[in-house]
Amino acid sequence: MKNFIQTIKDIWTIEELRNKILLTLGFMAIYRFAAQVPLPGIDINVAQAALKGQTSGGGILSILDMFTGGAFAKASVVALGIMPYISASIVVQLMGIAVPYLQKLQKDGESGRKKINQITRWLTIAITMIQGPAYITNIYQLIPSSAFYISGSMFWITSMVILTAGTIFAMWLGEKITDKGIGNGISLLIMIGIIARFPASFIQEVVSKVTASNGGMIMILIEVILWFVVILVCVYLVTAVRRIPVQYARKTVAGNIKNVASGARDYIPLKLNSSGVMPIIFAQAIMFAPALLASSDNNTVKAIGIEFTNMFGLWYNLLFAFLIIIFSYFYTAITIPTNKMADDLKRSGGFIPGIRPGKDTGDLLDRILSLITFPGSLFLALVAILPAIVIKFGLTQSWALFYGGTSLLIMVGVAIDTIQQINSHLLNRHYDGLMKKGTKRKSVA
Repeated sequence: MKNFIQTIKDIWTIEELRNKILLTLGFMAIYRFAAQVPLPGIDINVAQAALKGQTSGGGILSILDMFTGGAFAKASVVALGIMPYISASIVVQLMGIAVPYLQKLQKDGESGRKKINQITRWLTIAITMIQGPAYITNIYQLIPSSAFYISGSMFWITSMVILTAGTIFAMWLGEKITDKGIGNGISLLIMIGIIARFPASFIQEVVSKVTASNGGMIMILIEVILWFVVILVCVYLVTAVRRIPVQYARKTVAGNIKNVASGARDYIPLKLNSSGVMPIIFAQAIMFAPALLASSDNNTVKAIGIEFTNMFGLWYNLLFAFLIIIFSYFYTAITIPTNKMADDLKRSGGFIPGIRPGKDTGDLLDRILSLITFPGSLFLALVAILPAIVIKFGLTQSWALFYGGTSLLIMVGVAIDTIQQINSHLLNRHYDGLMKKGTKRKSVA
């Protein structure tokens, strides 16, 4: 506890780091305030009651509402949140594999990155123009016409403009946090939306256990302990790496052939879960397709579709876990260029002991990556379907969602990334970083 308090003092004494953290907290507070501002022209009480009933039944809409911090169910001006930007980023990333122009931009350094960001922004607006009408149509279907204060066409136009502006504003806030604040802004906005629902979910679980005499506070204590165990597993999943030893060729010193410096040793860190939460996001997008079968006129097909509309059902989670494993391999293959890693290693004079540089090294890295991706994908699939497992033991739906899935992995991943960035700032002011005996460096005028 003493070290933690000292670390907080160190953070506060560093003016640059203090300003970054305050700026980040300020922008996140603005985003949360915007999430409470409703769309104009409708009876917001009627709209929120209808949308809350729709998102409380599980399924993809519950996930969207969680990612937006409840803005989706509140008919907020940022009801679509940052999700169109996330979708655009995924599309651009996947297109970068097949489109030569994007491949060229990826190799152009900072200028190429700026152009890719601009393409992503325009694509975000295009996706918003698709998702916005779908959201407004959903509102029209849920609430009676008497709840609208503005005529149909005018409500459509104003709502589309406001939803698009809200998404662009959320995107701008995320980019400003990344540039001027601490951590990844887009991820932090998603995380703050998820955390915003945590207190209400936990209180609901406590009330459920106490009032229904369903274990009382003892059961709550057990659930909290198990929750921390799940968090530790997620931390391991995010941070675990397989270190591949690398040896660098020996070099002569000062032109003296006899004076030969021994080659440096290093390692290549291959992450157990190189794809992060992307396989879960891809799998959830694919799960839309089976759910569409529920609208079929054929009773057999309709029954199958209904099975896949319940995110806590058996068949839904079996298919969901299978897709996560498949997408883990797919996303790892397209984002970890083992052949390029082998070529870069060869050019820098490095080699893996006992393995020839070049193609053999690339094949070894690819084989090791495939082997460690399998347990990583199994862990990821287990964490993703964990809410469906724990809900069978009497947990409320909203609290069960915090026991795993995308929400918990995002919170853990973003928290670790932000802490690492804070540590990097602290290490610039300490000889030994956050070590107990670290000594502050004297500030340079």
